[in-house]
Amino acid sequence: MAQTFEPYDPDQPLLFPPSLKDWLPEGHLAHFISDTIDELNLDAFMAKFAGREDGRGSLAYHPRMLLKVLIYSYGVGLFSSRRIASGLEDLVALRYLSAGNRPSHRTIARFRQENIERFEKIFVEVLRVARRAGLVKLGTVAIDGTKIHANASKHKAMSYGRMKEEEETLRREIKRITEIARGTDEAEDQEFGPDFRGDELPAELQSRKERKAKIREAMKELEEEQAREDKENKRCEPSETSGRPRKIKRENGTPPDKAQRNFTDPESRIMLTGHKSFEQCFNAQAAVDDKAQIVVAVNVCANAVDKSELLAMVEAVKKNCNRKPKRILADAGYRSEANFIALEQRGIDAYVALGKGERLPQKMNEALLATQRMARKLRTKRGRARYKRRKTLVEPVFGWAKHVLGFRSFLLRGVRKVRGEWNLVCTALNLRRMSVMMASR
Repeated sequence: MAQTFEPYDPDQPLLFPPSLKDWLPEGHLAHFISDTIDELNLDAFMAKFAGREDGRGSLAYHPRMLLKVLIYSYGVGLFSSRRIASGLEDLVALRYLSAGNRPSHRTIARFRQENIERFEKIFVEVLRVARRAGLVKLGTVAIDGTKIHANASKHKAMSYGRMKEEEETLRREIKRITEIARGTDEAEDQEFGPDFRGDELPAELQSRKERKAKIREAMKELEEEQAREDKENKRCEPSETSGRPRKIKRENGTPPDKAQRNFTDPESRIMLTGHKSFEQCFNAQAAVDDKAQIVVAVNVCANAVDKSELLAMVEAVKKNCNRKPKRILADAGYRSEANFIALEQRGIDAYVALGKGERLPQKMNEALLATQRMARKLRTKRGRARYKRRKTLVEPVFGWAKHVLGFRSFLLRGVRKVRGEWNLVCTALNLRRMSVMMASR
């Protein structure tokens, strides 16, 4: 008996239908991203093309198309500009979003670089769409940070103490090589005459001088950074356990010997990751609303410690959503007497872990009253129940970014650029989440 099959003709004249939309299902993420981006104000992206209405110059790709392509690519785990350019040929969703345009990987990379700071505005615009859709309530917001690898190797980093040792070693080497070169010149002058040209620097001496200059520059940056930090902290921040000022055994503006600087990305730092290994990273922050796990604020810093970011993240939530959150959840990394006092003054009900079973030392200094109040609140049944939700709100977002999208390392370098890239990642995460939540209504 003959088998009956569906029609199959690879050589059919019409490979695609008249509309590329027909090749994607109705609820596809590409449709949602396209419709959402179409509603956003992109005047900032269009400003660079002002004054070109006379037709002079080559035709440019539309910023709205490039933005759709970039956000969708991040949303499906394509981060490299070359992989995105390849996807414009192979992936139907990207061919649909680009309307058949095929910008090169250089064009995609340049668009990302040139608009890196504008992605924060796009993040906020998408967040406001989520608010209008009722997906953000700001009843409870969980804040946390995760370490994401920098685009630099930790083997290209050097400590301040090692820099001092290396600088002295290079100084001696340069002196030794210079003396050898001078002796060689004198011997050749005697052999060939004083008119012989011998003023070229030996390659060995030149490379050592360049290395010394780089080390000196890195040391200066560390010293300036430490001076600013000492000035801000006034070197009298109280201990979280005793309440007494900490003693610092170094001169003001002098970095500790363990302070590191990376020569590939000087703004990144070696940090302890979740895998208990030290890697060259940035600290990526996220504040997540409990209604639909929408990210409502983001930031990236080069400080491995989280506590300095808590109030900044609270203010970012307020700025992005035009309203402060009612309740804040955060782990022990954000513990600080100053943070607790500031949150109380803002009228925010905070639940921040104290660590070590939430128990304070028996000889707790009376000056840490806000910490004592936090400890009592966390010991209540309601406090434990509310804080317990923190892990289920914010940590899945980092899991989605790292394990679903595969975003484990920044492509760009420097705090300003990686902050823009983190905005792009969280915008893609929010759009994925919004697509699912709004489709289920």
